[in-house]
Amino acid sequence: MTEPLLQVKGLGRRFDVSRPWLNRVLEREERQFLTAVADVNITIARGETFALVGESGSGKSTIAKMIVGLLPPTSGEIRFDGKLLNGTDGATMRALRRRFQMIFQDPFASLNPRWRVGDIIAEPIHHFGLLKGAAVEARVGELLDTVGLSAKDGGKYPHEFSGGQRQRIAIARALSTNPEFIVCDEPTSALDVSVQAQILNLMRDLQDKMGLTYLFISHDLSVVRHMATRVGVLYLGRLVETAEGKTLFREPEHPYTRMLLEAVPDLALSGQRRQRVEGEIPNPISPPPGCSFHPRCPLVMDRCRREAPDMRPTRGGEAACFAVEPVTA
Repeated sequence: MTEPLLQVKGLGRRFDVSRPWLNRVLEREERQFLTAVADVNITIARGETFALVGESGSGKSTIAKMIVGLLPPTSGEIRFDGKLLNGTDGATMRALRRRFQMIFQDPFASLNPRWRVGDIIAEPIHHFGLLKGAAVEARVGELLDTVGLSAKDGGKYPHEFSGGQRQRIAIARALSTNPEFIVCDEPTSALDVSVQAQILNLMRDLQDKMGLTYLFISHDLSVVRHMATRVGVLYLGRLVETAEGKTLFREPEHPYTRMLLEAVPDLALSGQRRQRVEGEIPNPISPPPGCSFHPRCPLVMDRCRREAPDMRPTRGGEAACFAVEPVTA
């Protein structure tokens, strides 16, 4: 069996959101911690697209930033191609860093407005010392052509482009180091629907052409259905279900996954009765005991209020729910 490209085990991240020390002393308050991610396990094979979905505040972007090194994890480990990323020394990390990149949510905010597009795309090439001289300019022109722009666009500034074109520039920058793995943090959420389709088709074409592996983060399930090989569903920083993309959309097992799918507009006008989405994500500073989804769950039992379920194998994949029948070996 081929070793997975990315392995995440027991990943967790806590943020200290306490008030200043003097305020706590005067008002006799304890320190407060916000648990953004807790005990997340993910395995991504080469060439696949693993999607993370969930409501805002579920921890999707925090996981993405930890994987690419923008945030240090509080617990757990991240392995890329078998090599440990967190806690790795600078030289080893630099060698690995070239092999994975990130596409951010807002293409305008992620591009330096004072730099020309050619300089933005060339920056990673210079940083890793991949090419020099005229070869860098030629590579920038080639990347712009690859994402559907012109080599002449390298002399323009980001504000001269539309939102979809700026995201193409961000994709070209991500491809400049010849990466194997790209983290896509809601790359189409700031774009019009027609432009979203163009960007998603471009990303799929690049994946087929270059053998790329994606971690695709989105709250838009219609986009995930189009892109994902496998899907992981996050709730309050924990994975509650993982399954093949087609299986999850056809036969969701966790009640939270069903709730998310019920919220997708029924464009076919089938007339089927749908379950209304109720409640909101609890406060991550003081989450409810037991299963964190139990205050909103239609299948809640007494056990759910006392115990937090672990991920267990099911017919379609894995789920963390006492109401879902596990599959025994």
